[in-house]
Amino acid sequence: MLKNKATSLPPLLLLPLLLLLSSSAVIYGVHDKKTLSVHNNIWSPRHSSYKASSTCCFSPTTLGNGRASTTLEMKHRQLCSGESIDWDKKLRRTLFLDNIRVQSLQLRIKAMTSSTTEQSVSQTQLPLTSGIKLQTLNYIVTVGLGGKNMTLIVDTGSDLTWVQCQPCRSCYNQQGPLYDPSVSSSYKTVFCNSSTCQDLVAATGNSGPCGGNNGVPKTTCEYVVSYGDGSYTRGDLASESILLGDSKLENFVFGCGRNNKGLFGGASGLMGLGRSSVSLVSQTLKNFNGVFSYCLPSLEDGASGSLSFGNDSSVYKNLTSVSYTPLVQNPRLSSFYILNLTGASIGGVELETTSFGRGILIDSGTVITRLPPSIYKAVKTEFLKQFSGFPSAPSYSILDTCFNLTSYEDISIPTIKMIFEGNTELEVDVTGVFYFVKPDASLVCLALASLSYENEVGIIGNYQQKNQRVIYDTKQESLGIARENCSIG
Repeated sequence: MLKNKATSLPPLLLLPLLLLLSSSAVIYGVHDKKTLSVHNNIWSPRHSSYKASSTCCFSPTTLGNGRASTTLEMKHRQLCSGESIDWDKKLRRTLFLDNIRVQSLQLRIKAMTSSTTEQSVSQTQLPLTSGIKLQTLNYIVTVGLGGKNMTLIVDTGSDLTWVQCQPCRSCYNQQGPLYDPSVSSSYKTVFCNSSTCQDLVAATGNSGPCGGNNGVPKTTCEYVVSYGDGSYTRGDLASESILLGDSKLENFVFGCGRNNKGLFGGASGLMGLGRSSVSLVSQTLKNFNGVFSYCLPSLEDGASGSLSFGNDSSVYKNLTSVSYTPLVQNPRLSSFYILNLTGASIGGVELETTSFGRGILIDSGTVITRLPPSIYKAVKTEFLKQFSGFPSAPSYSILDTCFNLTSYEDISIPTIKMIFEGNTELEVDVTGVFYFVKPDASLVCLALASLSYENEVGIIGNYQQKNQRVIYDTKQESLGIARENCSIG
């Protein structure tokens, strides 16, 4: 029909029309987009999974077990809270807490990279040189500690693994019983004069966990972990047998928390997957060769993902080949996993900014990815150019690119890719592009945010890591990425 009308026009008018149509095809036709079902998500009141399951403690199932590898089932913590969830309140609260975490993390990074006396002193007051753990970390696994199942929040930005312990002077409410060292024959106290306690001092920068009170010296090694919102855990450093799937490890050093407060949900404690000597990764170096990986499931189906230890790639279910990028070496930020962000693309259009080629953290504990202002501006501009015609909505909290999508069922959204050194790509899953501030889709925002200052360190959050196999190889100093359907249930 269009062809017949066009051929009847005079040649001088036909040529500009053809050029216009051709130009439009070049600009808009080649964009890479994917479809998102707006109302088919766990937050929607009409979705069948709107209520949480009755417990967050599940069997420490081994999904795969090779010669030097083990894989644990991983779930999203919000789906296991044992109570009906007010998603409208929860989704907005998550952004508030996530912002606190990132602000605290930036302050810690500044202190760790500064050599001034004042900041060095403040560093000793926050013993663990790791990420700031708040409620924003949403993924959990269950392990066996001294023969008892413990549900732990998984955090690559923390180092020391800890659980709440009996007798507890002050503990937050958790699902299931607290760990009781008195009924375990494999529990051992770590003493102040031991090399293990000194390793804690070296790893955390704490100048005196074994100092005395009122002239009475301490005999047991104590630990303290403080967080940016006032949350904390403190107690005794100890060792115990730990069961990761079918792999049992003896004399695992952990924190036995006697005084704990904060936003840790109903979890028993936290699993530290950072890079210091006290982390689980370092302690199991001989067992798993310094390699671990995870696949974070999207929330829509309420499914389980996986956390794997070891370099047996046969347990992966990746849909694309694994591509590796080097981990950036920074002695002052040695506990973190840092990548070199060299580029990004929106809908297949590569972005141009001189700000690429800088370090960015990858962190399982931060929810929303934070980008330097210049990079975020380029991302936002191109995204709005391609995602046009939809009703806009007011900004909310850290998110400033928002829409009202209540009138839509299925929408096509531009793909977002982050590119790292070695041309390794992370293509954000379609469920990781938008954040539903309001469950009815009246306030849906681009799930990326800008840092406050250009010199702050960017962070890749877990919301953008869903349905990816992310492989941490601390021996080869590299990180692998491949697409994977992380649902195993």
